[in-house]
Amino acid sequence: MTGFSVELQCPQCGAPAELEETERLFDCPFCRVKSFLVGKSFFRYALPHSAPEDADLIWVPYWHFRGMTFSFIDDDIQSRVGDASIAAVQAPGVPESLGLRSQALKLRFLTDKEPGRRISPHLSFKNATGAFQERNETAKAAHQCHIGERVSLIYAPFYVDGQLFDGVLNRPLGVDADAIAALEGDSSTQEIRFVPTLCPNCGRDLQGEAGTLALGCRNCNVLWQAGGRDLERLPAAHIPSGEEDAAYLPFWRVRADVSGAPLSSYADLVRTANLPKAPQPEWEEIPFHFWSPAFKSAPQSFLRLGHNMTLSQPRDPLSKTLPPQNIHPVSLPVAEAVESLKMTLAAFIRPRKKLASRLPLIHIRPKRALLVYVPFKQGPHELIHQAYKLTVNRNMLKLSKTL
Repeated sequence: MTGFSVELQCPQCGAPAELEETERLFDCPFCRVKSFLVGKSFFRYALPHSAPEDADLIWVPYWHFRGMTFSFIDDDIQSRVGDASIAAVQAPGVPESLGLRSQALKLRFLTDKEPGRRISPHLSFKNATGAFQERNETAKAAHQCHIGERVSLIYAPFYVDGQLFDGVLNRPLGVDADAIAALEGDSSTQEIRFVPTLCPNCGRDLQGEAGTLALGCRNCNVLWQAGGRDLERLPAAHIPSGEEDAAYLPFWRVRADVSGAPLSSYADLVRTANLPKAPQPEWEEIPFHFWSPAFKSAPQSFLRLGHNMTLSQPRDPLSKTLPPQNIHPVSLPVAEAVESLKMTLAAFIRPRKKLASRLPLIHIRPKRALLVYVPFKQGPHELIHQAYKLTVNRNMLKLSKTL
């Protein structure tokens, strides 16, 4: 699945640059200033247009979704990678989706200074998600979750010259323009901010790759993530390793209350997953945690990693510091981990028969979460953790950055 790039300007010197959709870290090649992109909710982008200079543009919003979709259908978990768009308004003549334009055309951030009239989205993303499900025939799923989703509004240009014109191709659509002209305008604003990649504690430079959601300070040994307006501290720890060149992959460890299925202790997990071992009395005192990858991977790999780590229930001593080296970037926020918990539960709960009728009755309420870096031994082509019976393909990790 391919992404797109957007045009922007360096917040320091104003030099033009491009930023891939999967990136948040901006390194200006001219003034050498590093900045981290922050913003609330979703971002808004605009398609390029070739309309006449005197045309009064009408910007129509489309919900755009990219990410992994997991569906529990007929006692089985189905997964796919999706890239879809759907019109956020209903008006005759307006195309239902953007097709390949969101991938093939260079976008830019939509600002309040954009000339023309911006239409307000009438369809919420929640309702748009239902339309996505119907389009892909997954409405019959007992449970569905979207992981690694990048939700945005992409505005397509139109204009009226006797009839409705497509502003991208500058071609008439052959429909009357009264319906689109009557749509309500959008006066909301979008704030896009860059913050310097300096540690709020000590002022040292923060470290992180282009696709990361968290930046580390080696001086303070802490992680920072983008908040609503500035950087916020992200609680993190790592499992120490005896391997000098170990690679550390980030996982979310989530403690949650589960209603509809007894899952508060390790003994509950043994019984719920029907593991081949007899529950011991002391296991009743060991708290149960969900584990979910904090990095992107192929759908089947993502589900397998969360499933194996949750069944393994790591209880290694934790160091409340950053790993010494080879840290894989955090590319999935904790909200994504919470979204995946019920699907992880569906993967190991036994018996599987009639689970479809039970899933809607199971509710998971997260209580607290911790980012934990888990060490893996580096092989020629894979990262290996023998104790947890896990292998991660190196090439898959590289390709997953485009998801």
